[in-house]
Amino acid sequence: MDIRAIAMGLAFAVMWSSAFTSARLIVTVAPPVTSLALRFLISGVLGVLIARMLGQSWRLTPRQWRATIIFGVCQNALYLGLYFVAMQTVEASLAAIVASTMPLLVGLASWAVFGEKIGPMGSVGLLAGMVGVAIIMGTRLQGGADLFGVTLCVLGVIALTFATLAVRGATSGGNFLMVVGLQMLVGAAILGTIGAATETMEVDWSWRLVIAFLYTTLIPGLAATLVWFRLVNRIGAVKAATFHFLNPFLGVAIAAIVLNEKLGPWDILGVMVVTGGILAVQLSRQKAAS
Repeated sequence: MDIRAIAMGLAFAVMWSSAFTSARLIVTVAPPVTSLALRFLISGVLGVLIARMLGQSWRLTPRQWRATIIFGVCQNALYLGLYFVAMQTVEASLAAIVASTMPLLVGLASWAVFGEKIGPMGSVGLLAGMVGVAIIMGTRLQGGADLFGVTLCVLGVIALTFATLAVRGATSGGNFLMVVGLQMLVGAAILGTIGAATETMEVDWSWRLVIAFLYTTLIPGLAATLVWFRLVNRIGAVKAATFHFLNPFLGVAIAAIVLNEKLGPWDILGVMVVTGGILAVQLSRQKAAS
């Protein structure tokens, strides 16, 4: 792995982890589902336009259309939709930690469903990750965390795990950015319909809201996706996924700095254990793939 790949991986991890903090700033002052639908509409249109400028085609393969629909529904509408609703009451740091368990769930499901070998280190990593999540969940729930909101986060990360497994390899054949842009438009259509039916447009306008919305639309929404696909093309999906081990720490750190969310010693211990578990699982999968 060269220096450029490492820089791209670090940039992706920071952008992905910061999304929870910017989302928290939005959903506390604006309708969450409608806000997310607008974000996907803007990101999707920009993604499609950039893809066309790069010469990418509207004509996707059947597997790419499958990926577009599954990701549009499961990742954008379900995962992020549930998260945006949940984060009205759930702190950004806790939401980031729950979302960061996705590599653990993918590793567990890959072993259970597809028979993928993860080895002793991967097994220890899965166990450690679960223990770390249990430590954090127990501490937060005892401290008054909203159980309904946490449940929505858990359901959201399960939906993302399903989408990740269901479309393995489905983005092969080029047109990566076109697939990403179209799946965002799928999410925008679904969430826009739900938002129009269930929410009222009550917005507490401020410069923080505008900056947070622009940031989450352009940086985690579009730039992180572009960096991720370039990283995957450069070093492969398994090696690129190793950078997910940074997400628990970065998600918690960014929320603490920007939102002044408090962290206790058990939170810190849990984050360290989850981080180590994710790294162990990803390194084990990388070794098995090689």
